[in-house]
Amino acid sequence: MRQREAKLGVDGAAAPWKEPPLPQQRSAAGRWLDAEAAAALGLAPRTKRAPFCSVINVVLAAFVLTVPTMVILLGARATAPGVRIISSADDVVRRGGGSSKLQSTGSISLHIASSYDKLLGGLLADGFDERSCRSRYQSVMYRRRPSRRPAAYLVSKLRQQEALQRRCGPGTAAYGHALEQLRSGKSGGGGAAGAQQDCKYLVSISYRGLGNRILATASAFLYAVLTGRALLVDPSNEMGELFCEPFPGTTWLLPPAGFPLASYTNFSVATAESYGNMLRSKAIRTDAAAAAAGGDVPAFSYVHLDHDATDQDKLFFCDEDQRVLRNIPWLVMRTDNYIVPGLFLVAGFREELGRMFPEPDTAFHHAARYLFHPSNHVWGLVARYHDAYLAAAQRRVGIQVRVFGSQPDSPALLEQITRCTQKERLLPELLAAAEDADPAAQPGPSRKTKAVLVTSLKSWYYEKLKGMYWERAAAGGEAVSVQQPSHEEFQRFGARSHDAKAWAEMYLLSLTDALVTTAWSTFGYVAQGLAGVRPWVLYRPDNETHVPDPPCGRDVSMEPCFHAPPFYDCRLKRGADTGKIVPQVQHCIDMSWGLKIVHRG
Repeated sequence: MRQREAKLGVDGAAAPWKEPPLPQQRSAAGRWLDAEAAAALGLAPRTKRAPFCSVINVVLAAFVLTVPTMVILLGARATAPGVRIISSADDVVRRGGGSSKLQSTGSISLHIASSYDKLLGGLLADGFDERSCRSRYQSVMYRRRPSRRPAAYLVSKLRQQEALQRRCGPGTAAYGHALEQLRSGKSGGGGAAGAQQDCKYLVSISYRGLGNRILATASAFLYAVLTGRALLVDPSNEMGELFCEPFPGTTWLLPPAGFPLASYTNFSVATAESYGNMLRSKAIRTDAAAAAAGGDVPAFSYVHLDHDATDQDKLFFCDEDQRVLRNIPWLVMRTDNYIVPGLFLVAGFREELGRMFPEPDTAFHHAARYLFHPSNHVWGLVARYHDAYLAAAQRRVGIQVRVFGSQPDSPALLEQITRCTQKERLLPELLAAAEDADPAAQPGPSRKTKAVLVTSLKSWYYEKLKGMYWERAAAGGEAVSVQQPSHEEFQRFGARSHDAKAWAEMYLLSLTDALVTTAWSTFGYVAQGLAGVRPWVLYRPDNETHVPDPPCGRDVSMEPCFHAPPFYDCRLKRGADTGKIVPQVQHCIDMSWGLKIVHRG
């Protein structure tokens, strides 16, 4: 089982990025004309009375110019925030905020004054320089589906966390004092009067594939909010280049210069200061006598929650161990998992989590939308590709293909994808060869358009799907376009351009209307969580040459799966099925031993 788990962090991302073509400017009816343009068409006011027929011509011309725009405006009122409505002139009406203005995006777009919520119901803080991170407030205009709204209590907790980050973050007096304590190896004196005001920290190590890094950072953030710690993210692997800063007025990146734990990125299951090893060596005790004695606690502890964590390491998810950990000023956490389902197993956290997330299955959705905003470079990749290839389609379907095993170009997997998407009516079936050849069966110009976004390290699946819908007509006359931004053939850990494309493709997947993901893939988990959708999951076959029956299933929630959970009942102090302890957590449909947060309300 460990060998299988060790592969989980290796996720397919996306040959060089296919730069979308610049949209063509068109001359079409239905656009606003300024006074100069109107004069050029003979529509400017005249000082002399025109002949009656000329007046009629002017009225008719004005009618032709005005009606399409009015139709678009009326249609926009009936559309959910974030929907891009395509007119016959290929103009895009975006639901905007604040003002009405014409804005050029290649073709002319009418930016309607409306009430789209750029702060996501209070999830995001106002006041950031929008030019430094365009995605923070623009991304909502690209989403057709209204996002789940955060609870007022979660919003208040986020504002408190932001204040904590500013008070304790790098460059503050509190941070300097905490570094001195860490260098001295002292925790600050068990329970001295001033110690209660000291800042405590959680450092999240960034490693493995981008999907794993995002899940690990979201997990660390929610744990930091629950325990009143400032979150600092290891800047390795371009974390500062891929994402904007989430906290106003401070940084979430750990300054490497001067940090006393110089080798923290090399901590592992064998590190003596890991919480599990300190329990084993009795350097830390959790019994009642030790707690009553109020002995000194170490200045830091390393929390190892990777796929190879031991049973002692996983005692992290027990209440009595959390009572010890909360007194340690510095925690360094390594995980390649989404550990939040395990936090619901901690009785001391359950009430607070319930107040933050009345719908438990929104935990990652809200954390991800709060934390992970593509940098301007990555956002350019997202916006340009979306506008060129996806925006005009009436429906968008995302298919995320993660290949496991030794057969990357698998006809069985291709058949599984087509069976799933056609069975679930995500993609249309193809006409039989005889029907396709019959001129009487050929449809006229299609009024239904569907864009299929394929993300995979390999181009083979995209080429096959594209060929299917080019060589044969789709039932119902639907026009299907298949797109793939990049295909890098294999995963390149730590490669800057590779990670930028991977992040852009995760985000593009999250902008689709329906999503198909591959079992076990953290890449797919991130996309579904950002989108706030339950995907159709392609089941892992027992035999790589056979197609599972059924080929896919609808996931029970949009939450990621915790791949390496504990199997221990902390209250009874014995092994247990942790998927049956609390109602908010159950096993994943794509990994029978994994845990997933669900909403049973």
